[in-house]
Amino acid sequence: MITGDAAYIKKINRSIILREIVKEGLISRADLSKVTALTRATISAQVADLIDEGLIIETQLEHYSVGRKPIMLSLNSEAGFALGIDLDYDHISFTVSNLIGSPVSSKRIETNTSNYQEILNLIVEQIRIFKSEYAFSQYGIIGIVIAIHGLVGKDETIHYVPRLRWNNISLKSDLEKQIDINVYLENNANLSAFAERVFVNHETDNLLAATLYSGIGLGMMMNNEFFRGHDGFAGEIGHMIVVPNGIQCNCGNKGCWERYASENVIFNTLSEKRNIKPITYDHIQQWLDEGDEEVIQLMEQFTFYLSIGLNNMINMYNPDVLVLDSELLRIYPNSLDKIRGNLNSSISHYRALQISTIGRNSAVLGACALAIKHFLNVPMLNFNYQVDTKKSASVNI
Repeated sequence: MITGDAAYIKKINRSIILREIVKEGLISRADLSKVTALTRATISAQVADLIDEGLIIETQLEHYSVGRKPIMLSLNSEAGFALGIDLDYDHISFTVSNLIGSPVSSKRIETNTSNYQEILNLIVEQIRIFKSEYAFSQYGIIGIVIAIHGLVGKDETIHYVPRLRWNNISLKSDLEKQIDINVYLENNANLSAFAERVFVNHETDNLLAATLYSGIGLGMMMNNEFFRGHDGFAGEIGHMIVVPNGIQCNCGNKGCWERYASENVIFNTLSEKRNIKPITYDHIQQWLDEGDEEVIQLMEQFTFYLSIGLNNMINMYNPDVLVLDSELLRIYPNSLDKIRGNLNSSISHYRALQISTIGRNSAVLGACALAIKHFLNVPMLNFNYQVDTKKSASVNI
């Protein structure tokens, strides 16, 4: 039995009720009482408050053949909007979603600078634009989450972003001084893992998501919480050594996993061999379709080294679901079968190995979802993944 003062218990009950409304999409008061084990009086009082606050709405089912038409409750998706920002080294992606995680607007700005003050000013300017655009809703922009491609401490200080060469940056506090909105920072791989849990894998509490683009990052959800390690830096799995005394890595070690199993390796190798800059996914798709032996061999090597690292990850973390975010794996025929064929240890246990269906949008969608989670103050969200972007734009800065 939960004990404590009335305000604390009311807060817990509110969270439980909101979680179930979000999970079910549409649910009656009677069914809410059943699934939450809360009394009907508690449900009625809490629902009345949530309706007054504009967070949930009532809908009467039109097609109901027996008895009185039930009144259904659902989240008011237009009561406020979340802003997710993916701060990459050469561009910044902005996505606004409603309160059920559906994107309603997106913008990508190409950046030609790593100067912190310039990028800070750019982000502030865009946030103010979005804040104005969504001021019509009751709660406006309810929160901002920024995906950082580097080390983010538990205090949300940016300790290091390799490709921007940023050290010990207080982006969160610098933004909150200029805008009156809650700002949260999180590692991009963690947000990708969060998106995979929230939008796709509703039935798991333990999920790993590996992003394989310029390097290799690992997002870890354990018991529906981020696994961050002591300082918040866990997940730098790309620097696990898979080849002793192998290829030199920028981190200072030799033989790091991302020097063998990131997409960047394939693109750089083919660009050098074929004197084509830049190599695109379309190039590789065409060469694979043509049965190009050199490209096929590179892809075989890619999946082989990828399997080595995945085997280590599975043995270390025993995940329920393991998601791989890689466009190359999506276009390479039977890539998952090839990887599974290399995972033949009798002690490796996992339930599902998947290629991400969200792809490169996972970090920014995870950012929107995390902002919603903070705003609603619920333990977890279950949304359906759908792309319904009404407005999009690309800008060069």
